[in-house]
Order: sequence, then structure tokens, then C-alpha cells
Amino acid sequence: MRRMTKRASRGLRGVMGLTLAATMAAAAGCRRGDANAEPAGNQSVVIGPENIVVVAEQEIRTGPALSGALAPEREATIRAELSAPVVETLIDQGQRVATGQLLIRLDDAAIRDQVLSARSAVTTAQANLTVAQHEQDRNEALLKAGAIAERMVEQSRAQVTAARAQLATAQAQLASADKQASNTRITAPLAGIVSARQVNAGDVVSPGTALVTVVDPSTMRLEASVPAEALGAVRLGAPVDFSVTGYPNRHFTGRVTRVNPIADPATRQVRIIASLPNTGGTLVGGLFAEGRVSSESHRAPIVPQSAVDERGLRPSVVRLKNGRTEKTEVSLGLRDAATETVEVTQGVATGDTVLLGAARGISAGTPVKVSAPSDVKK
Repeated sequence: MRRMTKRASRGLRGVMGLTLAATMAAAAGCRRGDANAEPAGNQSVVIGPENIVVVAEQEIRTGPALSGALAPEREATIRAELSAPVVETLIDQGQRVATGQLLIRLDDAAIRDQVLSARSAVTTAQANLTVAQHEQDRNEALLKAGAIAERMVEQSRAQVTAARAQLATAQAQLASADKQASNTRITAPLAGIVSARQVNAGDVVSPGTALVTVVDPSTMRLEASVPAEALGAVRLGAPVDFSVTGYPNRHFTGRVTRVNPIADPATRQVRIIASLPNTGGTLVGGLFAEGRVSSESHRAPIVPQSAVDERGLRPSVVRLKNGRTEKTEVSLGLRDAATETVEVTQGVATGDTVLLGAARGISAGTPVKVSAPSDVKK
């Protein structure tokens, strides 16, 4: 009986030991859980600078997105207007030229003969007209004196008319020959840069053959499309903000100058043209561009969309005031989908600090400290 009592006593002590161990383990677990729970009392939550933003007054814009390609506003491709060999090319691609500058010379040997023949015909026709006019004047005088019949005067008048017609024909032929002669000298129709030279010395060209292309890079145009349902937000003169392939960190601005009155039946897109200055010659034709038409813009306090919680009845933000979090309802205005920002018309003011993303889940009234950036050297 005493052995039984001793065994029971040892068992009871074992059970109590296990219970105590379990209790201590549970207490330790609770303490570990408390470290991950919301801080109590005046214990602060430390967040990084990437979790906050200061409300700032900036320009916010809205409008339909667009995409397209750049092209020179002024461009001319000069084509041959006669059949002739190319004698000389005086320019090459990439060369800057002035208006009227000689670019290419074609063989004008055959044209010179035509010009000489046409000038000779004009001289002969002019002489014939002079003789016919003198004959008419003499016959008019004789008719007044009664020395000849009126029929002779009529004949002289007809000869004058025929001589004038021959002179007009000869002058037209000379003008045509001169025009053909000028077509052998290819000059620049505008000041700009040679973007293409399609012929070389020795080539034989025919009417319609492309010879050289000159572009004026000082002004570019963006040929783009916008959805037909967004056409109401597009107006002539509206600013167009866009970025260009090859210039990832730069933004450009132009103005809508033309809107196609017919939408593409297949894509339901409307073609628009926007002009933009290119005084520095930075942009070149053919580059892909994408951006948007700024249909409405003004300056206002704006915050990132990730700072706004719109799951409730009214949108709200969590801001820091006197070192503690405070949930504040706000009223929103314009939304900028391109920059993912939104205008705040009420609830916060310029200079307020609001929390972003997951940091918005910190309970109201919690003390918050912002850690220094990791790249700041101590």
C-alpha cells in the first residue's frame, strides 16, 4: 500500500511537471504572438519611406490614350519629269540643303536643241507678224484713198490674225522647251535634310522616277489613333503628351491639328494628327510614340491611387498627424491613369503625409515612425 502511494506520488509529480511545461510553452507562444500583434500603449510602428507620400499640388491631366508614329511635317519627294541620263549628283543622304539649291543634273543636250529650235520659230513668227501688220496698215490707207477694194484689206487682216496665231504657238513651244530644260536641273523645293537619294550618276531615268527626298525636321507630326468612344475628349488645339521609343526618360508635347472625320470600320479607331516643334532636331521620323490627349488639366493636390481606400461607402486615406495615424474621408476629382494619381478635393491639404499600400492597414491612433532611407550613410 505504501508502494502504491509512492508510485502515485511520483506519477502526480510527473503530471504536474508536464502541465507546468505546457503552461510555460503556452506563455512563451503568447509572448511571441504579442510581438506580431498591434502595438499597445505608446509602442511605435516603424515604416520605411516608401510607405508614405506627401500631398503636393501638381498638374493633373486626363484624356484618351493614343499610339502612333512620328513623321516630318514637311516632306517632298522629287521625281523626274523627262527621260534623260543622270549627269551629276551633288548631294547625299543626311546632307542639309537650302531652298533652290541644285541637287542633281540630268543630261540636257537634246533639250538644248529643242530650245534653240523653239526660239528660232518665235523669231520667224514675230517677223511674219510684223510684215503682215505693215501690209494691213498700207492696205487700210489705200482703202481710205479709194485705191483698192475692201476685199484686199480683209485679206491683209486675215494674214495678221494668222501671223499672231503662229507667234502664239511658237511662244508656247519655247515655253515648253524652257520648262523641259529647267527639269534637267533638280533643285530643293524646301530647306531641310536629304533623307534619300534614289539615283546615281549614269542612271537613266524616266518620267515619274523618284530622284531625291528632302524633309524639314524642324516640325514633326504624330500620326496616331484614339478609340472612337473617346472622340468627344479630342478637340483641335488640345495638348498631346507622349513618349518616344529611344528616349525613355523624356516626354514631349504637341497640339492636335487635324482629326479624321471617319473612323476605321475595322478597328473603331479615329486617326488624328498632332504637330510638335523639333527645333533641336532630336526627333526623327518613323519612331514609335505613345501617350494621350490631355482633354482636361489643372493644378490640384494629388496623391497616388495606392494611398486611397475606396472599399467603403466613401474613399479614405490614412494620414500621419502629430506622429499618429488618422483615418480621413476624402473627396476625389480627376484621375490620371497614365501616372496612377488622383486629385483630392477635400479631406487632406498640400503638405499632409499619407500612408501607401499595406501601411494603410495600421490601426487609427497608432504611433508611427518613418525610418531613414537605407542608402543614407550614418
